[in-house]
Amino acid sequence: MLWQRAPSWTETAIMSLDHETRAFMDKIAAASSKPRHLMTPDEARAAFARISTILFAGANVRDAISLTIPVGNGTLRARLYVPNQHPAALLIYFHGGGWVVGGIEEFDPLCREIATGAGVVVALVEYRKAPEHPFPGPVQDAWQATKWLAAKQVELLSAELPLLVGGDSAGANLAIATTLLARQERTVMFAGQLLVYPVTDCRFDRPSYVDPENQLLTNRDAMKWYWKQYAPEDAARYSTMASPLREPDLSGLPEAIVVTAEHDVLRDEGEAYVQRLQQAGVPVHHLRAAGQMHGFLMMIGILPGSRHGLGFVCNQLSRLAMRSRG
Repeated sequence: MLWQRAPSWTETAIMSLDHETRAFMDKIAAASSKPRHLMTPDEARAAFARISTILFAGANVRDAISLTIPVGNGTLRARLYVPNQHPAALLIYFHGGGWVVGGIEEFDPLCREIATGAGVVVALVEYRKAPEHPFPGPVQDAWQATKWLAAKQVELLSAELPLLVGGDSAGANLAIATTLLARQERTVMFAGQLLVYPVTDCRFDRPSYVDPENQLLTNRDAMKWYWKQYAPEDAARYSTMASPLREPDLSGLPEAIVVTAEHDVLRDEGEAYVQRLQQAGVPVHHLRAAGQMHGFLMMIGILPGSRHGLGFVCNQLSRLAMRSRG
C-alpha cells in the first residue's frame, strides 16, 4: 500500500522506497546534475523549472485566472483555479521550493488536480524568493496576499466561501505562519489548513534528517543550503514564524490536513507538528505516505504515489469545505 490514513497516530514501521521512486532517482543520478547545495540560486531555479517539462498536465478547470496582488512596494503573481460554477471553498496555496525556487508553472498541474478533485477554488501565490527576499519577506508576502484574497473573494468569485490555507514544504511553512498571524490579528478566519510535508523547524539532526535512505532529491545538504538562503542568522531561524514548532501555544489554530512522506528528511518535524497540534486540541487528519519521498505529491504522471496522496488530500479538503459551509 502506497499510503495510509493516520488521523490520530503516526505509524512507526519503516518500508523501503517504492519501486517507481527508486527508478526515478536512478534516472536523476544518471543525468549527474550538480547537487542543489553546490548551485547558485539562479542555477537552482533553472534546474527546478525543468520539472515542468516532464510533469503531466493537470486537470481541466472551468477558469484559470491570472492575478496581480499588491504587496508593500511590489506585486505578486498568482493564478486562480476555478473548478466549477459552485466551488465549496477558496484554498490559498503557497508552493514549495525551499523559499528559493519554484513558481506558478511548476505547481500548476498540482493545483489543477486539487481544485478539480476537491471542488475548491485554488489561489496559487508566487511569493518573492530568498536570498533576494529573505525572512521575514516571504512571510509578509504570504500574509498580505492572504488578506487581499480574503477581501477580494466576492469580487473575484461572486461568493463568500470558506477560506482555507495551505502549501507544500516551504510553502506549508508560510501557510503555518499565516495561521499564527491570523490568530494574532483576528482579521482572517480560516476554516482549515493543508500542510504537505511542512518545514516546521531549523534543526538538521532528527533521525529522518540523518537517515541515509532519505538523502534523495531533497536531502540534508539541500535543506541546509535553503535555510542559509532564507534565514542565515540564528535569530531569524528560531523565530516561530520561521520555525513554528518552537511556538509554545498552538491552540486555536484551524483544523489541519497534514501529509508527510516516509522517506523525507522533513518527516520527523512534520509529524512532531502533528503531535503538537493534537496536544493543543486542534483536529488533525494525517497521512504518512509509505515508500514516498519529499516532493512526491507534485510528481503527477511520474510517481503513482502522487495519485494516492492526492486522493487523500482532495477527500479531506472536500469534507472540510462542505462541513464549513454547513
